[in-house]
Amino acid sequence: MKRILRKLKNKYAIATLLFLAWIFFFDENNLFSHRENKQRLSALKEQRAFYKEKIASDKQKIEELRSGMDNLEKYAREQFYMSKSDEDVFLVVED
Repeated sequence: MKRILRKLKNKYAIATLLFLAWIFFFDENNLFSHRENKQRLSALKEQRAFYKEKIASDKQKIEELRSGMDNLEKYAREQFYMSKSDEDVFLVVED
């Protein structure tokens, strides 16, 4: 105990402790901010992966639509419920 008290009387030890306390708790880039930024970064990486997959699937859909009128007509019928003038569209709702 006396050894610790003697070391705390040292001005360099006090300065070091104050510096470390400042860096860990009060600085702009303290431990809490660092942890929060790390979590935000991982969330952004997940979003990035999601949007990359979404872009790839959208590119594939665009290529399918550009491949021919039959695919374009199929897409219009499925997504926008379009029909020819002599056809009827029935929607089946599942509960």
